[in-house]
Amino acid sequence: MLNTAAALAMFWAMAFSGSGEPQPYEAVVAIDTAAVETAVADESSIDASALSAEQAELMAGDPDWRASARLYHAGGGGATGNDSLGCRPIAMRTVAVDPRVIPRRTKLFIRETVGMRLANGEVHDGYWYASDTGGAIKGAKIDLYTGHGRGSMQQARSLNMKTLTIADAGDFDGCPPAWQTASN
Repeated sequence: MLNTAAALAMFWAMAFSGSGEPQPYEAVVAIDTAAVETAVADESSIDASALSAEQAELMAGDPDWRASARLYHAGGGGATGNDSLGCRPIAMRTVAVDPRVIPRRTKLFIRETVGMRLANGEVHDGYWYASDTGGAIKGAKIDLYTGHGRGSMQQARSLNMKTLTIADAGDFDGCPPAWQTASN
């Protein structure tokens, strides 16, 4: 978030320099594009040394599935209640799947989410749980549960409608674990 604010400040400083001269449109767009690309690169860079041995192995291996991602949230027209296992969905952990493609109760490792900055400031470790299904989830599609309200989708918006690489990281019993214990 800080990178975005810094990029915007730089953009305004360059666009409205003290000379009072208008800036050419192309120059302003080039500065803004460079700032956004730098911010995206900073946010998406993954420090390989910070990965566990299991995560590094899952990152390097061939994916078990490739699926087109959608986002869903609770409240305001989004999902309500429990997931298809009867568990409370966990923000940035619960995934709705087509069980004919990805079995329910599968612990998933989604490469594109490793290092994603979450709203609470923590960094995602890439682990998700196939504990939900949905009427619109047919074939190689998944729905990532982002939390309560449309605003919760912001942190994962870049994943919406993208094809993600997914590895099978094992199975789980009961309900998906909370954030603090998800990678265990």
